[in-house]
This record gives sequence, C-alpha cells and structure tokens, in this order.
Amino acid sequence: MKKILILIPVYNDWDSLKKLINEINKNIKDQNDFIFKCLIINDASTFEQPKLVKPNNLVSLKILNMKENKGHARCNAFGLKYASEKEDFDYIIVMDGDGEDRPEELQSLTRKIQEYPDNSVVARRIKRSEGFLFKFLYELHKLITLIFTGKKIDFGNYSCLTKKDVETLVEKKSLWASYSGTVKKYLKKLRDIKSIRGSRYFGPSKMSFFNLVIHSFSIIAVFKYQVFIRSILIILLLIYLETLFGVIMIFFQVMIVIFNLIIFLVSLREKKIDFSVSQSNLDNIKIISH
Repeated sequence: MKKILILIPVYNDWDSLKKLINEINKNIKDQNDFIFKCLIINDASTFEQPKLVKPNNLVSLKILNMKENKGHARCNAFGLKYASEKEDFDYIIVMDGDGEDRPEELQSLTRKIQEYPDNSVVARRIKRSEGFLFKFLYELHKLITLIFTGKKIDFGNYSCLTKKDVETLVEKKSLWASYSGTVKKYLKKLRDIKSIRGSRYFGPSKMSFFNLVIHSFSIIAVFKYQVFIRSILIILLLIYLETLFGVIMIFFQVMIVIFNLIIFLVSLREKKIDFSVSQSNLDNIKIISH
C-alpha cells in the first residue's frame, strides 16, 4: 500500500484543526489502498495547545512545534523539507488547517494519483466562498500573473505531491516564499482536480489585506526574470502607443517600472540560507496517540 503524509500548518486555529482531523478521518475511512499519516506544523501558536486524539484511520499523528512564527508559506516549506529528510512516504498532501481545503476532496486527489501515479496533483479552484471584493481581487491577481509571467496559476496549497517532486521542490529557495509559484515553475507534469474553496470552520480569516498582497507578489516573484522580460516588451509597446494615446502611456510605463521594483524587493524573501537551516527553528516533536 502507498503511504500518504498529510501536511497541515496551523497558527492558533486549534478548534478548526480538531474538526479538520475528524473530517479527514471520515473521508479516508474506506481508502484501503493507502496508509495515511498526518504531520502538523505548529507555527509557534500563542494559544494553548488543546488535547488532541489520534483518530483510528490515521496510523500516526505528529505535531512539530516551532520556536518562532515564520508564516504560512514557510511552514509548508519547512514541513516538506522535514518530511523529505525524516519521514517515510510515497505522497504528501498539503492542505490548510481551517477547513477551506475541503476534506471531501481527498478522495478526488487519491483517485487522480491512482490514475497518474507518477504525477503530482493540484486542486484547481473553480468556485470560492469569499465575498465579492476578495473574488474580484483574486481574479485580478490571476490576470496580472498571466500577463507578466505567462502562467495560469489557479490553485493554492491544496495538492498531492509525489516523493520525487517533493525532493525537487525542497531544493528551490523560492519555496521559502511561495508554494504555488514554485510548484508551477518547477513541476512540469501536473494533473489537477476541480476544487471548491470551502468556508472556515471557526472565526474570520487571520490573513490581512497587506499579507494577501504580499502573497500575490510572492507568487509572481518566483518568475521575476520572465516578469522583467515581458515588462520590457510591454513598455516598448506603450512607447509606440504614446503617439496615439499621449501621456497616459507614460503613466503606465512608470507603474510597470514600480511593479518590477516591488517584485524584486519581494523576491528577496527567497532566502536559501534561512530555508536550509530552518530545522533550527524546531522546538520539539509531539506524538499524538489514542
């Protein structure tokens, strides 16, 4: 049987995590072709960690407690690096701990890897649960990403990675800043499933507008050289159009230059040294039993 490790970062959202673990347990109940383990990355939560119980359909449940909060993307990066070095698995499923990555879709992921066992699978979002403003900004982000990188990135963290692909990703410094951008850039054979973004189990999102913007720029920054080349071509086109549309074209040129500067600054978050020594931030490992 193939071994699947489910990787879940969490920061203070313990009520959601408890419910998620139970929902995962229900949705893997009849999947007899796989053995499931769960690895939780506690990103230095400030709320007291509750008592957790390992459900019967998970063969193991571990919590990696971190010393300092590093953020969601870096939790995923550390978790993948740790797993590649310390855990025995054939696939890793990465999912958020708040319920927005729906456990009901775990079966779709596992069916897809049974069909294509050598390919990683991403959950392509076809429907979201957020309000109009967030949906609009998300579509704008996808459009800007497509224009400046040539890549359509319509998935987030929810995915199932082969062991070979995990080993590829953990060698890339961009993983320290952006999961989906790094997956799209370096994994050439990706399959996908249709995914509906769920609602949080408890409480409002902890993601601020500023962090959402940084998250968007971090994805684009993975492709900074493509962004630079495409920006030059767009600026040349705008210079040509100046004779037709006047100074408004100059305004767009300035905005593109500023955009490239921001992308460059955000790309500095891709710190290979910090990623390589990230295990020094591990405080302790807690093994959860029945």
